[in-house]
Amino acid sequence: MVSDRRLLRLRRHRRVRRKVAGTAERPRLNVFRSNKHIYAQVIDDVAGVTLASASTLDRDVRPRVQAPGTVAAARQVGEAVAQRALARGVQRVVFDRGGYVYHGRVRALAEAARGAGLDF
Repeated sequence: MVSDRRLLRLRRHRRVRRKVAGTAERPRLNVFRSNKHIYAQVIDDVAGVTLASASTLDRDVRPRVQAPGTVAAARQVGEAVAQRALARGVQRVVFDRGGYVYHGRVRALAEAARGAGLDF
């Protein structure tokens, strides 16, 4: 059985996704947060393609992270996804927080991505 909190998050996510879509000019920066890890993807929804991604499980990020479920780890993921997106020529994105509250790890990832050069 799906927990109430998860169901409410999925409802919020679906509601936001009706309005937020990534295009080639401005792809969507999606965040997924589990208890242990955090994942980010830059997605062109029109073409159905993931342009860049990063997570606390990546080989490049993992050595820099001491504990994967922390704000510091989320900052590392934000910087990594921004660098990879910029390498693909993506500078402007639309932020999709995935139904999560803009607080803690989600906020840290977003601010780190902005600091690394992504515009949203």
